[in-house]
Amino acid sequence: MPECCTPGHAHLPVLTLAPSRPPARPSRAVRQLLSLPGGRFLMGTDDPDGFPADAEGPVREVAVEPFRIAATTVTNAQFATFVKATGHVTDAERFGFSFTFGAFLEKDVAAMSPPVPGVPWWRTVDGASWRHPEGPGSHVTDRQNHPVVHVSWHDARTYCAWSGTRLPTEAEWEYAARGGLEQRRYPWGDELTADGRSLCNIWQGDFPDLPTGGGHAGTAPVKSFRPNGFGLYNTVGNVWEWSADPFTPGGGTARAMRGGSYLCHDSYCNRYRVAARSSNTPDSSTGNIGFRVAADAD
Repeated sequence: MPECCTPGHAHLPVLTLAPSRPPARPSRAVRQLLSLPGGRFLMGTDDPDGFPADAEGPVREVAVEPFRIAATTVTNAQFATFVKATGHVTDAERFGFSFTFGAFLEKDVAAMSPPVPGVPWWRTVDGASWRHPEGPGSHVTDRQNHPVVHVSWHDARTYCAWSGTRLPTEAEWEYAARGGLEQRRYPWGDELTADGRSLCNIWQGDFPDLPTGGGHAGTAPVKSFRPNGFGLYNTVGNVWEWSADPFTPGGGTARAMRGGSYLCHDSYCNRYRVAARSSNTPDSSTGNIGFRVAADAD
């Protein structure tokens, strides 16, 4: 697992937690989803800049049935509505910690938050959660339309059960993220920028120093940048998105994530391409993992 992207619980002692309180009856206010026709498309890549160990390739033809998918990732405001309705306690809250990018922490919080071995820019932060992304003293009051983060795969699935949706499969996610373009690196084509303008939220400057160059420091609002050809926003960069599928077919507990995040940088991790993959354990959470919901066709 590329821990530079998202550290997880795999290298920590296993904790046995009581199950979270069951959700209330499903919400009737299911978010309006985009209807996509499905069909056959070329999934994966043989891009020399890819990561063969992540099983990005080979390129293969895949069939996708018609389905629906959200234009954006789930926001803090939407997740707050879910928590208020159900009393859901996230895995990060039950474990008592989550992983946060160290440069974003206040000095006193950073001093108490040990670095993750091998990737010291990540810190294990007591009290970090979706409500407090940078730990005690931080909040999401001014980030209501930003993607919710510090949510595990289990949390995402519980939200889906409440809202009458589900997580997209990897094939559905990639089909939707490509926006109708075939075998392009990004949802808009092959060039990362246009006339010097950024087209997604990835790291600007020298990683892991604080970002420079006018980019977002952390997450961006979910409708930042232009949508792709299918109307989806921020399918690359901003936050990793949980999928329904295991990372390794036929074995293992890790779940696949797609899309890269605001921490991606070509100097060490160019996983902001539409074919790129990563993974984490289903109970793990970080400050750059969120999710987008999907549903079967009407």
